[in-house]
Amino acid sequence: MSISSSLNAGVSGLNANASALGTISDNIANSGTFGYKRADVDFSSVVISETEGAYSAGGVTVDPYREVDGRGSLVSTSNSTDLAVGGQGMLPVTTSSAVDDNDPDPPLMLVSTGSFRTDEDGYLVSESCLVLMGFPADANGNIPNVPRDSAEGLVPVQINQNQFASEPTTEMSIGANLPSEATDSTDPIGGTPYTLDVAYIDNVGGTETLTFTFTPNATDPQSNEWTATLTDSALGATVGEFTILFDNSSNTGGSIFSVNTAGAFGESYDPNTGIADITVGRGPIAVNIGATGTDDGLTQLDAEFAPTNITKNGAAVGTLTSIEVDENGFLEGAYDNGFTQTLYQIPLADVPNPNGLTAVDNQAFMISADSGPFYLWDAGKGPTGEIIGFAREESTADIAAELTRLIQTQRAYSSNATVIRTVDEMLLETTNLKR
Repeated sequence: MSISSSLNAGVSGLNANASALGTISDNIANSGTFGYKRADVDFSSVVISETEGAYSAGGVTVDPYREVDGRGSLVSTSNSTDLAVGGQGMLPVTTSSAVDDNDPDPPLMLVSTGSFRTDEDGYLVSESCLVLMGFPADANGNIPNVPRDSAEGLVPVQINQNQFASEPTTEMSIGANLPSEATDSTDPIGGTPYTLDVAYIDNVGGTETLTFTFTPNATDPQSNEWTATLTDSALGATVGEFTILFDNSSNTGGSIFSVNTAGAFGESYDPNTGIADITVGRGPIAVNIGATGTDDGLTQLDAEFAPTNITKNGAAVGTLTSIEVDENGFLEGAYDNGFTQTLYQIPLADVPNPNGLTAVDNQAFMISADSGPFYLWDAGKGPTGEIIGFAREESTADIAAELTRLIQTQRAYSSNATVIRTVDEMLLETTNLKR
């Protein structure tokens, strides 16, 4: 019994080391494969019930596994959609065949890195035909609330290179000096109005004009009062009228003292923020003309009329020129008009036991009972790391370490073969005793 058990133990040793050799072979072959997670084996002894005065060899069993939670070094690239994860978490992907077939429930797969580029249909596809998935943004660039414990909200990321976008104007700031002598009835320029045209972007990317007409009150020797009338080219009508009184004291002279409006056009003014709310053809616009007691907007000084600072948001129609993923997973589109907008959010999937994920082709993994359920985190939040663009993750297999394991495995395999040869010789001796 002991001799036979020795033979079985030697055979199990050969099988176990053959499995170990297989993992080493894969690791060496994929030492240059981006995103490859090295494979390894765990050896476990088998114990057979012993009888008094005899020992039976049980041999060894082997449990192969992958070190999915291992992290390779990151290398920089020149492609903005070469993505890697700086820490825990994996990128959600699916197969290009599922996308091509319009599968309503494409398989969810996970990778730690990928070089994604747009294909002929605009999908971001890796070199191994895996399509990046994410949460699509709405027309305003906002990510809606979606379930994070399922893949229902995920869609294949598709970029329309001929995509147009614009941003309507919602805020503007007006800085200008109004000549103090214009409110003096005794001055030659007293009562002279001044106009200022400011362009803004409407809801469809077109350009309209908001005209500011500043009319001084020159009925007194020095009234320091102006009437500002705002006219919108889109409506062809007045959209606001404000009576502005300027301070002439020694400390705050030239700044706005008060702003009054009848509200006939729905306009209003906040003296603390300096915001005048008006409604033009595209909708409401917050116009900052300056808070009371400050000189950061309209002023009245003994100088000529001159715009000093005019700023506004909004962008005319532009064509998409480039895309980039930031550290929080937001895929931003940049347009040739200077406008940027969020198109997708790429989440990071995390599971309780990453090493329990099922390995499939192309350095991808799938959820299994051993891995536990996944959760889609915002990159950089919770346990997950950040998404790093212009980067790839190298293989976790180290050639030097694998060659060392190769020598050890070769010696172990040879030793088990020696055990089998020895047992064979002993059995032969036993057979010869009968002769």
